[in-house]
Amino acid sequence: MSRLDDLIAEFCPDGVEYFELHDLFEIRNGYTPSKNNAKYWDNGILPWFRMEDIRKNGRILSDSIQHISLDAVKGSLFPAQSIIIATTATIGEHALIIADSLANQRFTFLTRKVNRINTLDPKFVYYYCFLLGEWCRNNVNVSGFASVDMGKFKKFKFPLPPLPVQQEIVRILDKFTELEAELEAELEARKKQYEYYRDKLLNFGDEVEWRPLGEIGKLIRGSGLQKKDFSESGIGCIHYGQIYTHYSLLTNKTKSFVPLELAQTLKKVHKNDLIITNTSENIEDVCKVVVWLGDNEIVTGGHATILKHNENPKYLAYYLQTSFFNKAKRKYVSGTKVIDISATNLSKIRIPVPALAEQERIVAILDRFDSLVNDITQGLPSEIKARRKQYEYYRDKLLTFKEKVP
Repeated sequence: MSRLDDLIAEFCPDGVEYFELHDLFEIRNGYTPSKNNAKYWDNGILPWFRMEDIRKNGRILSDSIQHISLDAVKGSLFPAQSIIIATTATIGEHALIIADSLANQRFTFLTRKVNRINTLDPKFVYYYCFLLGEWCRNNVNVSGFASVDMGKFKKFKFPLPPLPVQQEIVRILDKFTELEAELEAELEARKKQYEYYRDKLLNFGDEVEWRPLGEIGKLIRGSGLQKKDFSESGIGCIHYGQIYTHYSLLTNKTKSFVPLELAQTLKKVHKNDLIITNTSENIEDVCKVVVWLGDNEIVTGGHATILKHNENPKYLAYYLQTSFFNKAKRKYVSGTKVIDISATNLSKIRIPVPALAEQERIVAILDRFDSLVNDITQGLPSEIKARRKQYEYYRDKLLTFKEKVP
């Protein structure tokens, strides 16, 4: 019998008590101070968390990318060891915050009630919120802007096993997390090596022709298309936000669909077209690209530009990831809190255009590199995927308790 089995037999042989979420936590919404008021943002010192922080720095956060000033604080800060969980937009994403802080309005804060601080381990809460996050994604109000049904959210049944049981579960899951982190660190090192060789391979001088994107092909700025427009079937569509969260460099199938009537009003994407994002929360991410390789026509919407061209699409997509392109685009972006690049300005950026045969040679080399660091069916990505599935299986098993009968 494992140590966890021993602890369960000792401390809760008859099961575990479950409580409604509002019985265990103070539940409060995040908020965003006015973007137009400089005093809220200039020289800020207080962490203010966004989804971007989770994407960049993981799910246990001690500091944020952006900060706000004391003038922006309405009421009290959310205390350290709180959970932020997205109840709109990227629903279910969550993090453990280990600093007094605030977050934007898409997040709901869960702070342990004073009488629960000594009975709830913060890391146990963090791990259980993976299950809460899944529940959130299955309990969404879809009228208007998609959001979690907060009435049901507050009544979500949350287990409260004895503290020694919580701590042993945390120890086991921490070990799984550490093993996965080691693999991810190795993969990150390989990605940096890949980026170095990619930039080296795509570093051209005057030996090739440099042309503005607007001369290489036709740039078409999209409009319309919100996530609430998605349907179960219909015409395939790619929303600009999905390019950041779902798609890699290439795809031949879409995650989402829209009704035919709506698709007729949206911009059309054909095989080998590039879809380039125009809007992001930071300069580094704007102009992220996905190549459509499917045979059927799909659509896209606002905050994205379609590039129709006669070059090798993968060559163009690889070049748009380089440090050279990243440097070139900086003088064409606008905005501070939200970064945007217009299709007109995008068309002005010059890139090298070698002969098609050379483009194909470069693509063949980069495809091999790319598969080693990004293909989830090979090498480290495949091993990480298998390890993550194993972890999720044991996490869900460890966090499933027999409910104690009152």
